[in-house]
Amino acid sequence: MKSIQKRMLEAVVLAAAAFIIAACAAVDPVASLQVGAPIEQARQIFGLSGEYPLPDGGRRLEIRQHRQTYMLDFDATGHLVAKRPVLTPAVFATMKPGMTREEVLALIGHPVDTFPIGRQQVQVWSYRYPPPEGDCTLWQVSISNVNGVVTDVGPGMDPACNGSNRDR
Repeated sequence: MKSIQKRMLEAVVLAAAAFIIAACAAVDPVASLQVGAPIEQARQIFGLSGEYPLPDGGRRLEIRQHRQTYMLDFDATGHLVAKRPVLTPAVFATMKPGMTREEVLALIGHPVDTFPIGRQQVQVWSYRYPPPEGDCTLWQVSISNVNGVVTDVGPGMDPACNGSNRDR
């Protein structure tokens, strides 16, 4: 009797461990890629949204997963040295007017939406991210059509939202 109960307990523990590992992978989809992994492995596993040169001869890969973008940094030999989510308040706080379009792409990746504001001669890039304020907040970056530099950054309301999902 004890051995049956022990086996059942072991099965429950194993199932719970598998569930926890799967849940962690869902929260951080790049978790399976370990530091030192070759760049070709990342290119094969993920659908890349962008790729950018780094000053030391390395490469940065942009991986968009759900409502988050991850940047994976590879050294000049093509091995993973860092990975991080970038659609976060900490990263947004580093953005300033005067940055170039290319710097924005290398920092937080491609926007989910863009729209022009003709009178101001800017293009607004919008990023959906998991904000603490609710589902209706976007991070927006205004880029000048004249010189291609950032003129303004900050949160904005998603025009697709209605009143029913603002505070979720």
